[in-house]
Amino acid sequence: MYADLHLHTRFSDGTYSPEELAQKAADHQLKAIALTDHDTVEGCAPTARACEALQVEFIPGCEFTAAAPSGMELHVLGYFLDTRNELLLRELAHYQDVRQDRVRRMVAKLNDLGVALPESAVFELAGCRAPGRPHVARALVQAGLCATSDQAFDLYLKMNRPAWVPKEKMALKHAIGVIHGAGGVAVMAHPILNRCDDLIPSFVEMGLDGLECYHSRQSGVDSDRYRRMADQLGILVSGGSDCHGMNKGRPLIGGVKLPYSFVERLRERHQLIRDTLPAQGGDPVNS
Repeated sequence: MYADLHLHTRFSDGTYSPEELAQKAADHQLKAIALTDHDTVEGCAPTARACEALQVEFIPGCEFTAAAPSGMELHVLGYFLDTRNELLLRELAHYQDVRQDRVRRMVAKLNDLGVALPESAVFELAGCRAPGRPHVARALVQAGLCATSDQAFDLYLKMNRPAWVPKEKMALKHAIGVIHGAGGVAVMAHPILNRCDDLIPSFVEMGLDGLECYHSRQSGVDSDRYRRMADQLGILVSGGSDCHGMNKGRPLIGGVKLPYSFVERLRERHQLIRDTLPAQGGDPVNS
């Protein structure tokens, strides 16, 4: 029995609908999946319904863009979130506004460069509350202004390229607090991409619950190293493909299969966190 706990849909920068994602999970015989769209839980309810129809266990989640005390960008996965939690929704609404403003600023920079991309083209293509650079790249391709999304990033959208705009980020300790306040478990995503292993103990001191030890960008050697680190620090293990549908060339779902025993440990931690919170009642993903 396996799970994939890092997946995206069209409600952020993926291309799959909730129904398509659930079907892919069933096709790969996954027992459980987590939806971790960027800065939104908008897709959790429809994905939960699609998974229920296919008898795939669903875990409501989100991928938060955070900043370490040094300013380094980190991504934190929140699992088993109460998607009706008022603080969570308020924080996400703010960062959705930030994302939309960032898109506007990138398009304005492109226009100043003579790249005639209408702002509306990006928002129409995105069709969600949490747009990002991949939507700008895809809109450039759709408008015939770039040949590929990779070219759009290389020419305009990567850091220090002419249309790049820095991203406002949530302080790491605050992000962990928001996740815990919504009854969730906070896990550092794809640590290999941050290359800050020496700082991870300090993140645990801030309340971080676990590490994404298995990821499509991490080799077996990397995964073993992060497993050992998690064990030494007494924190949990997670893993997922980080599938964005066809947005990044090929679907990754099924490429990383986390043994279900790790899901059970994450759920146990969720129960402990939830038990410390005031009862809110109701069904968090189907309300």
